[in-house]
Amino acid sequence: MKYCRPRPRGASLLRSGALGGVLLSLALSSAAWAGAETAVPPAAPQAEPAEPAMQKIVIGYLRRAEKGSAVSRLELPPENDGEAGALAGIDDDNASGEFLGQNFSLVTRRLKPGEDAAQALAELAGQGVKFVIADLPAGALVNAADLPAAANLLIFNVGAPDDILREEFCRANVIHVAPTRSMLADGLAQYLIWKQWRKWFFVVGSHPEDKLWADALKRAGARFGAKFVEERVFEDRGGARRSDSGVALVQKQIPTFTQGVAAYDVLIAADENAVFADYLPFRTWDPRPVAGSAGLVSASWDASNEQWGATQLQQRFERKFGRAMTPLDMNSWTAARMVGEAAAHDAAGDAAAMKAYFLSKDFALAAFKGQKLTLRDWNLQLRQPILLSDGRNVVATSPQEGFMHQFSELDTLGYDRPESKCRFK
Repeated sequence: MKYCRPRPRGASLLRSGALGGVLLSLALSSAAWAGAETAVPPAAPQAEPAEPAMQKIVIGYLRRAEKGSAVSRLELPPENDGEAGALAGIDDDNASGEFLGQNFSLVTRRLKPGEDAAQALAELAGQGVKFVIADLPAGALVNAADLPAAANLLIFNVGAPDDILREEFCRANVIHVAPTRSMLADGLAQYLIWKQWRKWFFVVGSHPEDKLWADALKRAGARFGAKFVEERVFEDRGGARRSDSGVALVQKQIPTFTQGVAAYDVLIAADENAVFADYLPFRTWDPRPVAGSAGLVSASWDASNEQWGATQLQQRFERKFGRAMTPLDMNSWTAARMVGEAAAHDAAGDAAAMKAYFLSKDFALAAFKGQKLTLRDWNLQLRQPILLSDGRNVVATSPQEGFMHQFSELDTLGYDRPESKCRFK
């Protein structure tokens, strides 16, 4: 049998001309596509979507020139007292603001001795600052708030405890973060009455601020059922009490000064200028506790507070500034956090929007005090618990159990709505 080798299929196609036609068609198609590709310009690269602009919120800090006084050098206020608290609040604002496209910063304006606070506030307003944390005396604060340039500002009072600023001289553009003397006095009085220490012996300093503090303490005592046994005035005659001779003089002077008083439960000292109160504990003629300006002291904050997560705040502050947090620091931290809280709720545009948010039912600030803080609409005072400390520990927190109120137990501290004389100007 004769076998024939099969021819390749391609050879048959080539012979038939079919493959040539196919190849010619493919060549023409390739040329056409090549021409099309060179004729069409390359597409422009796709632009990435632009990131939204960061909202910048600048807070001003206006602080008084003079430093406070103290009997002990351990009690001298730090150089950055208050300002450090505001910076800590700014840090916390930025921690949350980062996710909301917001950036917070602080501009500090420290007054020189004799410098006009109103002029300094006007300078901050001229720089576009809308929110100002103010550590100013009462008179300077009112003068600054009454400036035409301050009409569109919101001022946070962190340093002046004067009740008159919330009453007869209240201003619609001033939020009061610092507790009043009446709030501090009521917080202390509630605890003393709860302890059944009802008989009070007053020792009052000779400065005007001492008398204001004494008046607040007397009001609180009368309000909650204390009995005033006697009152004595301690005249400030100057002198170097930190010297050896000064200490020896105090040791002899204080027992004699407190001798011969009728039976009392507690000595109440009113000494805002820190002239004598710290010399009273352990030196009185009769062995009695001391409260008010020494011994058991009421304040918005205490460095020993460890409750309600306060330890975390204290430790953050200490790492950043190398010292303990003072009441003025806490007031300033609270003011900065109020701005941050309002900004997170779309109320950072202007002072009016922010104030409206603070007065709404939506506002409540967590401030490591066991209760959320809210704002009194009748005088723009921040509701807050008062801490009572012996200098090493928080002894108690007011309002005390059993002091009731129809709206908020925090309104048992200070002037309540029916008592208020505020008519906003």
